[in-house]
Amino acid sequence: MKINILTTYCALVMLLFMGCNTKQKHKMNTQTDHIGQKVDSLLRIMTLEEKIGQMNQYNGFWNVTGPSPEGGDAALKYKHLEAGLVGSMLNVRGAAEVRAVQEIAVEKTRLGIPLIIGFDVIHGYKTLTPIPLAESASWDLEAIKTSAKNAAIEASAEGINWTFAPMVDISRDARWGRVMEGAGEDPFLGSRIAEARVKGFQGDDLSQYNTIAACAKHFAGYGFSEAGRDYNTVDVGTSTLHNIIFPPFKAATDAGVRTFMNSFNELNGIPATGNTFLQREILKKDWGFNGFIVSDWGSMREMIAHGHAVDNEHAAELSLKAGSDMDMESYAYIRHLVKLVKDGKIDEALINDAAGRILRVKYELGLFDDPYKYCDLDREKDIVGNKDLHDGALDMAKKSIVLLKNENQLLPLKKQGLNIAVIGDLANDKTSPLGSWRIAAEDGTAISVLEGLGNYPNNNITYASGPKLYKGIPDFTTEVDINTTDKSGFNEAVNAAKNKDVVLMVLGEHGFQSGEGRSRTNLELPGFQQELLEAVYKVNKNVVLVLMNGRPLAINWADQNIPSIVEAWQLGTQSGHAIAQVLYGDYNPSGKLPMTFPKNIGQIPIYYNYKNTGRPSPSDHDANTVFWSHYGDVGNEPLYEFGYGLSYTTFKYENMKLSSNAFKPDGTLEVSFTLTNTGNYEGKEVVQMYIRDLFASSTRPVKELKGFELVNLKPGASKTVSFTIDSKTLEFYSANNKWEAEPGDFKVFIGGSSNTVLEADFSLSSN
Repeated sequence: MKINILTTYCALVMLLFMGCNTKQKHKMNTQTDHIGQKVDSLLRIMTLEEKIGQMNQYNGFWNVTGPSPEGGDAALKYKHLEAGLVGSMLNVRGAAEVRAVQEIAVEKTRLGIPLIIGFDVIHGYKTLTPIPLAESASWDLEAIKTSAKNAAIEASAEGINWTFAPMVDISRDARWGRVMEGAGEDPFLGSRIAEARVKGFQGDDLSQYNTIAACAKHFAGYGFSEAGRDYNTVDVGTSTLHNIIFPPFKAATDAGVRTFMNSFNELNGIPATGNTFLQREILKKDWGFNGFIVSDWGSMREMIAHGHAVDNEHAAELSLKAGSDMDMESYAYIRHLVKLVKDGKIDEALINDAAGRILRVKYELGLFDDPYKYCDLDREKDIVGNKDLHDGALDMAKKSIVLLKNENQLLPLKKQGLNIAVIGDLANDKTSPLGSWRIAAEDGTAISVLEGLGNYPNNNITYASGPKLYKGIPDFTTEVDINTTDKSGFNEAVNAAKNKDVVLMVLGEHGFQSGEGRSRTNLELPGFQQELLEAVYKVNKNVVLVLMNGRPLAINWADQNIPSIVEAWQLGTQSGHAIAQVLYGDYNPSGKLPMTFPKNIGQIPIYYNYKNTGRPSPSDHDANTVFWSHYGDVGNEPLYEFGYGLSYTTFKYENMKLSSNAFKPDGTLEVSFTLTNTGNYEGKEVVQMYIRDLFASSTRPVKELKGFELVNLKPGASKTVSFTIDSKTLEFYSANNKWEAEPGDFKVFIGGSSNTVLEADFSLSSN
């Protein structure tokens, strides 16, 4: 390393102000309050430009281990990097590449401040687990936490120390493509999963080399985009904002998440990136968040298109004043903040606060102690794609599968003596099961369904793809071009189904039909798949439909006709093995839906925790009246409700008891019941508790999930399960504009889905 006089001088200054000998470093890293002192010391020797540089994030713009870029934006970014005007980079990956870019920041700049390296580690890195919506269907918080932990282990081995996950947006609209990236429609389940993912990514000590900083996104309201169209306007009331949208973000904050990302949408007419209420009042003031907020890609300059900012300079001013700390690819801060400070439009204290928050996270990551801690080539070689990661991905994939229907116990399949037809283009696809948001994974690395079935060699398998699902191979940046013109292979597939013992129809969406920018107005099976399903059913009624999709689909015909339906989502690298093990009964499915499935798209948005209207049902005196809240052509009920999922065994709920019919605000109430496995297989049931507040200052939903537990039982076995209810359980954001539990009457419901089987009444007294 070449050291000049200036570098030596700066190193001495750093020693003076920061106490950077080994003993002091160890002492400071074990005492959180000392990080603030170190940040303040560093800020005092930074120029205004250098502080603003920490607030600037650039996308990876060249092969770092190759020659330096010449000309254009890449050359400008490189010049800024050498000048210490870049605080973070994203999409630089690989231990060698990250080390090369980190060396520029550490060894060529005046102060040698390391970069934080960001990447979209959404459901695994190269070894992919199920898409987040699928993982959420497991309702297994420990498994979800482990999945995030494994993703952090693999990503950190390739130089990544910050992920733009978890997405904790609640959404009730399956048309929105990004439902695949979240935990579904419920704020209670979403909050628990947000906490699990944050703790999985960050571990107990963020300074460890195998943890990465998490990012709760998108703050806030993004999942409520009108008409399910990505990036669209959001218009929600105070009750929905506080009771539905905010809770998972608050849970992530309480779990110690170190970064937030704001959202593309507007809220109350103000884009989230420039929204002071969201960022300064709620997040930083009310919730006490001391990490930093990064904008979403280009969202600062997009405030111009929103009609909120006049130009990019104005966008920079609005964003910083509102609380956005780091600019992702808008060039707003790096180009305009110095001038805004000098013109007196921005107080430098705001710069210090934002840069200080970013530096704090870098200290917490241990980057000042060892900027190259994530750049170990030997560790990269040992970790990436190893057996432990694949075993973890397989375990998570099996737990994510939901059995939707199983008439006449068609499943599980016998392991020998069957003639099976496997039909569907997706059955032999090794890329689509990887799902969306898998930019570090290689195409063709998923285990296909056919490959998974190959582990059971004592049945005779005949495969026919039927018509191709899509034309060509889509990529991350293009729309999927669905085949609607070429029926080649249709008759061959139908003929293959004749006279078979069982037909496995593997149908659904391509992995890139969901995700960012991939909203849909038609949630039925795309292409010729529905026509093929009906044609096959005409020649063979023993059909098992295996769905591979990234969102709830409208499969009303299949529900009415197909005897067995398996929701297999997009399960990642080990997809085929997981599906085969479930189909053959080596794993008894236990997943439950985290989102409601509609009968048709006209019911959307549809969700279990709706509110009663003044006319929720036909009047008692006239059951035939039309003057109540309903549709004329389909019922209000969903196809499959939130929390729904079957097993190869059956469970009975009975003997519900309350410890008391009333309790005081400082007391508790115990709800207990007996769960019995009444079937022939050992199985796991997700028991669920819902509560209804009957009368309140602000109207409450007909049911709200307030507890769940995974219970494993052998055939014939029973277990007494209990939940505790206290005042905290009953709190909501009331008409008094605060979180409180209002005295009054309540109902508690118990069951295996939101369509519960047991209920009881209780009350909360006023004192």
